[in-house]
Amino acid sequence: MKRIRNYIGGTFADAASGGWIPNVQPATGKVYGDIPDSGAEDIDRAVEAAKAALDEWSRLRPEERFRHMMNVAEGIRTRLEEFAQAESVDNGKPVRLARGVDIPRAVQNFEFYASAALHFGSESHYTENLGINYTLRRPLGVVGCISPWNLPLYLFTWKIAPALATGNTVVAKPSEITPMTAYLLSEVLDEVGFPKGVLNVVHGLGASAGDAISHHPDIAAISFTGGTETGKRILSVAGPQLKKLSLELGGKNPNLIFADCDFDAMLRTTVRSSFENQGQICLCGSRILVESSLYDQFKEAFVEKASRMKVGDPSDENTRTGAVVSQAHMEKVLGYIELAKREGGKILCGGERVRLGGELENGFFIQPTVIEGLGQNCRTNQEEIFGPVVTLDRFDSEEEALEKANSTEYGLSATVWTRDLARAHRVAERVEAGIVWVNTWLARDLRTPFGGMKNSGMGREGGFEAMRFFTEPKNVCIQYDV
Repeated sequence: MKRIRNYIGGTFADAASGGWIPNVQPATGKVYGDIPDSGAEDIDRAVEAAKAALDEWSRLRPEERFRHMMNVAEGIRTRLEEFAQAESVDNGKPVRLARGVDIPRAVQNFEFYASAALHFGSESHYTENLGINYTLRRPLGVVGCISPWNLPLYLFTWKIAPALATGNTVVAKPSEITPMTAYLLSEVLDEVGFPKGVLNVVHGLGASAGDAISHHPDIAAISFTGGTETGKRILSVAGPQLKKLSLELGGKNPNLIFADCDFDAMLRTTVRSSFENQGQICLCGSRILVESSLYDQFKEAFVEKASRMKVGDPSDENTRTGAVVSQAHMEKVLGYIELAKREGGKILCGGERVRLGGELENGFFIQPTVIEGLGQNCRTNQEEIFGPVVTLDRFDSEEEALEKANSTEYGLSATVWTRDLARAHRVAERVEAGIVWVNTWLARDLRTPFGGMKNSGMGREGGFEAMRFFTEPKNVCIQYDV
C-alpha cells in the first residue's frame, strides 16, 4: 500500500480531516494505496504558505528562477523510469507511452518555461514629440492549478511551470484518480531544495479541495483542464470574484480525410489519433469523416488495424492499449457503446470489455471500438466519450465535410488529410477548432497557443500566451519635455 501525502510549505502532511481516499490501480481494479482527503482547511494552509513565499520568489531575477526550475527538471529526468512506471500503474496507460511521452514532456515543460523566463519581454511604443509608453508585467500572486487524470504529470507541469516562471506561487491539485506522479514531483521538490511554499501540492476530491481553490479569495487566477461541466462550475464560482480563468475543456474532434491524401501515412496516424492512451486524450479524433470515394477502402483497412490492436497489461512493453482510468469511466464508455447501438449504429469491431485473466481479471480494459451508421446529430456524435471509441461517416464535398465537422458544441482540435494545399488552407480557416493539424496529429511546438473554441474552453495556454495569462500588464506613459 502506497500512502501519498500533501506537500505544503515545504513539508509533507496528511489532510487536516485525517481522512483518506482509496487509490485504485486500473489494470487490476484493486486498491493499491490512498491519498489525503483534503478540503478547505488544507487549501487555506497551502494559500498561506504560498503568500508567505510570494514576495521573495517574485523578486528573484529570472536567472535564479531558471536555475531552480532546471533543478526540478533534472530531478524528474534522474528518476524518469520510476516516474514512468508509477504513471503506468496509476493511470493504466502502457508504460512505453509514459516513458516515451508523458514523463519526458513534463521535463520539457519545466525546461521550456525556465528558459522562457529569460526571454519574456515587455513592449514599448515611442510616439514622436510625446514620449514613450512601456508595459510592465508582474505576477498575479497566488494562483491555483487544477489538472486532469488523462496525462497526469504532463498536464500538471504544463500549468505549474509558466506560473512559476513568471514569479507566481502556486497551490496545485492533481486529479484524485491519478495522484502518484504529482506526489513524486513533491519528493523531487524536496530533494532539490526548491524554495519552500512556492509550489504546494494538495490532494483531494474536486468537490472539496478543488472547490476550495475556486472559492478562495486570495487565489488570483485558476488554470483548469478537465470536463466542460466542471469548467462551467468553476466559472460560476470564480467568475463573480473576477478571478482570471484559463479553462481547457472537452472535445469531440473531427478527422477530415479527403480522397487525395497520402493513404498509408493517414491510416497509420489515424489509428494512433483514435486510440492513443485508450482514446483518453482531449485531442483524439473521435469523429472520422471520409470522402465517399475513399470510404470503403478506408473502412476496411482501418477496422482491420483496430481489430488487431493488442489490449493488455500496461507493464508489458508490447502493449499499445492499456486500461481506462477507472471503473466508473469504463462503465461510462461501455454505456455510450450501448447508446450507439440504440441510436442505430453498427459496431464494426470492438465494443466489449476485455477480461485478461489472472491478476488483471478485474482490470478496466475495453476493446478499440469502431462504429458506423450514425448521423452527426445523435448523442454518440455530440457528447464527449473520452475512450477508445470512434465513429465513421462519409461526405461528398468540402462544404459537407465542414458542416459535419462543425456540428458539435465543441471546438478543440481537428485533423485534415489532403495533398491539396489550397484546400488545406481553406478548411483550416473554416473548421471551428482552436488547433488544426494538416497531414499530421499531435505535433506540438510549445511556443504555439493551445486551447479551444465554443464549449472547449476559454483562454490559451502554451508559449508566451501562458506567460501573459499568469501576469498582470501595466502601461507606463512617460511624457518627454518638449
